[in-house]
Amino acid sequence: MTAQTKSAIPPVTGKEAPAGHTAIEAVPLRRPGRLLLCAALLFLLFFLVEGWATNPRMQWHTVGEFLFAPVVIEGLGTTLLLTVVAMLIGVVGGIVLAVLRMSDNPLLARISGLYIWVFRGTPLLVQLLFWYFLSAIVPRIGLGIPWGPTFVDFDTNLLITQLTAAFLGLGLHEAAYMGEIVRAGITSVDGGQTEAAHALGMTRRQTLRRIVLPQALRVIIPPTGNQAISMLKTTSLVFAIAVPELLTSVQGIYSRTFQQVPLLTVACIWYLVATSVLNVGQYYLERRFTRGSLRELPPTALQRLRAALATKQEPQT
Repeated sequence: MTAQTKSAIPPVTGKEAPAGHTAIEAVPLRRPGRLLLCAALLFLLFFLVEGWATNPRMQWHTVGEFLFAPVVIEGLGTTLLLTVVAMLIGVVGGIVLAVLRMSDNPLLARISGLYIWVFRGTPLLVQLLFWYFLSAIVPRIGLGIPWGPTFVDFDTNLLITQLTAAFLGLGLHEAAYMGEIVRAGITSVDGGQTEAAHALGMTRRQTLRRIVLPQALRVIIPPTGNQAISMLKTTSLVFAIAVPELLTSVQGIYSRTFQQVPLLTVACIWYLVATSVLNVGQYYLERRFTRGSLRELPPTALQRLRAALATKQEPQT
């Protein structure tokens, strides 16, 4: 009986084991295949980067010459402006569309569904061109009584400029996608919380603003960040209506110098820089709105740096 009891005791790792336990030395599992694969991938990556960086046809001196050119910086500013305004229109419009889509009123729900169907089902480039050539269908836009007198009217060409057409095309198209993202976030909140809020006397609007939306943001923010990054690159489509954003500015330069690849490299560098900034912003937003759902928040870059420095400065015993 005693021998069976001792054999059932699991072994313990370490130099010193309690009485009745067998001390063993844990050896990490060796994976030579994984090491070989990592080495091959690192070699391939180094080979590609080294070949790209040392290729004389890349003309890196031209890249450095035009990287901070005034026309390129101005185009970058237009790209960032288009991204911010379009995302604001998209987020606000998406919230409205999501609320209407989930409304008890069947007419409002169907109007929201029709909007999403139309704007998601047609290409963005077509929508941009439609807004740009709107004056061909509606020469003047007026305010007044339907089928009655018009109090004030405007020339459509003066009212909807190239930049305004870009705002409308990008923003209204983005609202259709954001409507589905917001609706998914709202439906992810437990319905019992809505019932409890109504039992406490909250109205539907108060429940949505104070209870549902703050919790739905945990689900909404990650795909919204992806949409913002996608919008930054999608703004390049406004070249079709001659808006001088980053890619259009770069195209204007290489159409005169015939140095396409170096100038496109300049555009790629600035797109990567802007995307990296948006990634950092998305990380901190996610970290901010996950408070309360995680026991410990993920560390920031500064906190990781401090931890690494503290580890190096610890005295060795």
